[in-house]
This record gives sequence, structure tokens and C-alpha cells, in this order.
Amino acid sequence: MARVRFAPSPTGSLHLGNALTAVANRQFAEKHGGDFVLRIDDTDPTRTVDEGDAAILDDLAWLGISFDEGPVRQSERGELYAEAAKRALAAGEAERDDDGAARLARDGTTLVRADGTATYQLASVVDDLELEITHIIRGSDHRPNLERQQRIARAVGGILPEVIHHGLVLGPDGKKLSKRHGHSSILDLRGDGFPAGAVRAYLEELELPEHDVHLDLARLRRLAVDAIAAMTDEELTEAVDAPLELAPVLRGARSLVEAGEYARLVSKPAPAELPAEAALTLTRFLELRSGAPERLDHAEARALLRELKAVGGDLRALRLALTGAATGPELAAVLSALTRADALARAERVGRR
Repeated sequence: MARVRFAPSPTGSLHLGNALTAVANRQFAEKHGGDFVLRIDDTDPTRTVDEGDAAILDDLAWLGISFDEGPVRQSERGELYAEAAKRALAAGEAERDDDGAARLARDGTTLVRADGTATYQLASVVDDLELEITHIIRGSDHRPNLERQQRIARAVGGILPEVIHHGLVLGPDGKKLSKRHGHSSILDLRGDGFPAGAVRAYLEELELPEHDVHLDLARLRRLAVDAIAAMTDEELTEAVDAPLELAPVLRGARSLVEAGEYARLVSKPAPAELPAEAALTLTRFLELRSGAPERLDHAEARALLRELKAVGGDLRALRLALTGAATGPELAAVLSALTRADALARAERVGRR
């Protein structure tokens, strides 16, 4: 049975490349009927930030990536690493420095620091062996570690599991995606309104890229539209903290941020100034809406707008009256979301100015 692991450092929200590794490991475990272990590589305190591991767990949950075991924290496994170092020393595969540090005898790679704590290299190898990992799936930036870690595994009496390296996610300049590019972390993407389903689908499409890939924001945006369309009314309104009756208004949004803006336009419209010639449109709208049901379904709303336009009504002016903005969600959806009383009050309020 396959056993894979995802081993991020607790540095905060997941980098998109790390999220790709997490998804790839989850898919591999599911494909091979195996287990997915979450390990937190926190042996280096200089790379640990407050609530860093909590941010990782939150990102994984948001993406819908579950793990079968863990989180296993390296900071709690010091005795295992110390025992492994002793085995390497006893076998003559490691040497002790005058300051108490221990290094591989052949290439000088530090296994244990002078203060007795294990380095990333030793801890990672020991955990992969002790957790019985069968496949290590990670980014190609770890490729330089492979030969060194194979030597460490032999030094402590084991064999490094099979290693699969995948390509990195690059920015438009061809360099590894970073903060300067934007959209580099799951937190960035969440803040920009990408639904979790879109980000997960994009990463699953990449699978295990053999070579580096450029972040395709256009594809990610298309997936965002699809993901929003696939959300239930309850999921969509909950995602932007909007009342359920506003769900039709949010349907045309290209991101959750835009969906939130649509909700605000309808629920809390800004004051609008309309030209004098808009009075005829508002008067005719008041007549049509007064004789219609308290709430309109989508077909009824579209029929009302067609009738208004047929007599020369200015739909842009009506949009301004109802939402305070010249652009926004489909106007028929706005009419469906507003009660008759609310729609009439907004048109009358603007008409009196």
C-alpha cells in the first residue's frame, strides 16, 4: 500500500507550489488506495511563524484536502533523530565535531547541530523511514537534496523511499512564483475571490508536471466562473455573507469578491444622480412595477424590462436608480431580488431629487 506525505514548514499560508504538492500527494494516495500523512517540518525555529501551522491546516481544509494521519510535528520527535544519529556514529557513517555537532563522514553534511537538535536533512529522512513512506512527491527544487538524503538514509540503516519530483509553478517572468508576482499563496487567491473549487480544479489539472509551468491566471479565472456556477444558492450566499434571496444577483459574478460587490450594490445602494430626462423612465417603471406581484421571478423580471425598453425606457437609468451604479449584476436578477415595495421606494427616491 502506498504511503505519501506532505511536509510543509510552518511559515504561513501555503505557497501555490506547495499546494500543488499537497494535491498531487492526495491524488496519488487515492489512486493507489494508500494513506496521506501530514507532517509539519518545524525543526528550524527561524522559519516558524506564529500560527503558521494553523494557516496551513486552514488552507488544506479550504481546498478540501484531507489527510489520513497527522499532523506529525518534527519538533516533538527529537528522540527519534538523536537515536538515528547515534546509529550513524556507531556505524562509522558520521563523525562528531569538537563542538558536539555530528556530520556525515563522507561529505560533511550536518546531521545534528552543536546544540543537539537535528537538521532538516536528518529529520526529514528519519521521518520518511519511521513513517514508512513509500513515495516522496515534492517539487523539483528539492532535487539537489536527493543524493545527500539517500546517503543519510543508508547511514542510519535504511533506504530512502522512491522520490518523484514535479515541476515548479512560475510567474510570468519565468522565475519561481513569489510574493512580487501576486497570487503566489492560497491566502492571496482567497483574498482575490477565487473559489476553493476553482483553485483545487486548477491544481488537479496540473497533475504532476514533469517540467516547470507558468501560472495560468486566465485558466484559473475561467475555472472560477465555472465553480461559482456550480455552487448552490446556499453555498454562494454563505461564501459572501449575503442573504439567500440575493443568490440570483450573484450568479453572473466572475469571483467571490465581485459577488460580494454585487450583493452590496443591491442591499446597500449608493446615492445616484440621474439626468432630468430619466424621469419618464422612472415614471413608467413605477407604473409597471406597481401592477406586478410582490416578488418577480426571473422570467417576469425580464418581461417587465422588455416592456419598459419597448416604450423607450432607459435601462441604464433604471440600474442607477436601483443600485446606485452604472454597471453590475444582471438587471433582471436585481428586479427579482427586490421586493415590490423596495423597488418602488428606490425609484421614487431618485425621481424626487
